[in-house]
Amino acid sequence: MAHVIVAGKIHPAGRAVLDSAEDITVRYIDEVSENSYAAFVHEADAVLIRTQPMSAETVAKAGRLKIVSRHGVGYDAVDLSALNERGIALAVCGDVNSYSVAEHACMMILAASKRALRGNASVRSGPWGWRNKLESQDLRGRNLLILGYGRIGRHTAAMMAGFGMTIRAYDPYLVSRGWPEGPIAAAEDLNEALGWADVISVSAPKPEKPLIGAAEFAAMKDGAIIVNTARGGIVDEAALIAAIGSGKVAAAGLDVFENEPPAADNPLNAFDQVILSPHIGGLTEGAAERMAVNAAQNILDYLAGGIDPALVVNRDYAHGLVKA
Repeated sequence: MAHVIVAGKIHPAGRAVLDSAEDITVRYIDEVSENSYAAFVHEADAVLIRTQPMSAETVAKAGRLKIVSRHGVGYDAVDLSALNERGIALAVCGDVNSYSVAEHACMMILAASKRALRGNASVRSGPWGWRNKLESQDLRGRNLLILGYGRIGRHTAAMMAGFGMTIRAYDPYLVSRGWPEGPIAAAEDLNEALGWADVISVSAPKPEKPLIGAAEFAAMKDGAIIVNTARGGIVDEAALIAAIGSGKVAAAGLDVFENEPPAADNPLNAFDQVILSPHIGGLTEGAAERMAVNAAQNILDYLAGGIDPALVVNRDYAHGLVKA
């Protein structure tokens, strides 16, 4: 009988998938830390993991482990090399939250453009006359640059097109492979595109060094708006703070940070033209349910030999994977 550890609280629908399965036992550990589950990992055939790390040290303790199933699509905190050495599969969820993140990006574009925080404050504590400064901006006819044109970037483009924006996307990987059909043009020169854009939305994977730093901010229009719902570190935070302070960036929306949670004295907290949220773009109630169900089902499918290989990150290393 296979034993599953669920490391971190998941939606009840995901628990129901596991609880109704035959021939498995499950240990639920609600605390989200590596230490909380590492003490039990030696007894696990499968681990469903949320955002906490899985280090090589923890993998070494897991003598029975066959699969790690991520509650999501990212796996930065999992030591993939350690899993590969042991032939342990790492599975991720399919497309369960791309619409959710795109909606969050659109919300931040709108809130930043309309100066939602300042408008809210002017009603609650004054002055009402703030409205006459005309800081709120239209989106129709303005230029939107999307950095990263995967599922989230494409959904964001489709949604924001409804507001009458002119949209381009920057994604060198897709340019090299063949740009997808559709109305969104490829921007091949980043600095030129930054100078063209009124609004920049970041949906790119995290590179080795920041994609947007001081030089890139210098290339932007004065008064640009930037939104990041991808990963902290894609935008150099110190350079962003300087750009906001100087007025180069007029407003911003940030769902991700270089350090999460950010420190209480982070200078971003002082800017009332910056919308902040606690990395919740993909954490809607609906997305949480879909992620939990998918992550649980990946375990059952793998143990039964029927998982979709496209959901296994290290399918070339995973023992027992039925390859297509």
